[in-house]
Amino acid sequence: MTSEDKLIEAARAAKENSYSPYSKFPVGAAVLLEDGQVFIGTNIENASYGLTCCAERVALFSARTATSAKVSAIAISIGHKDELLPKTSLVPCGACRQVMSEFLDPETPVYVDGNRSFTMAELLPHSFKLR
Repeated sequence: MTSEDKLIEAARAAKENSYSPYSKFPVGAAVLLEDGQVFIGTNIENASYGLTCCAERVALFSARTATSAKVSAIAISIGHKDELLPKTSLVPCGACRQVMSEFLDPETPVYVDGNRSFTMAELLPHSFKLR
């Protein structure tokens, strides 16, 4: 099993703990750091929809809370495996892409389960920067 496969498996496992009673659309994410640590996250919804937090952000914020190690890759598993959504639609939302661009270099791989691998630059070529 490749490191990409292991990271996707971690994202799938995280998705099992999704709290998505409103959308019924579970998402899991796994962040690999340069030091080999893996941090996971899942989407956590709220009745006040604006307070919902996406899996990618939960995983990235958990990693950053624990360490300042650089992100080497992120894997995301989106939705139910038997859903009939087009696989090309299974990508991180715009808010997550912007947050990801804060912590991932442009060439950092983003593995999207069931879709394909992207680089951060492919997902968000013109991110907002204050630097």
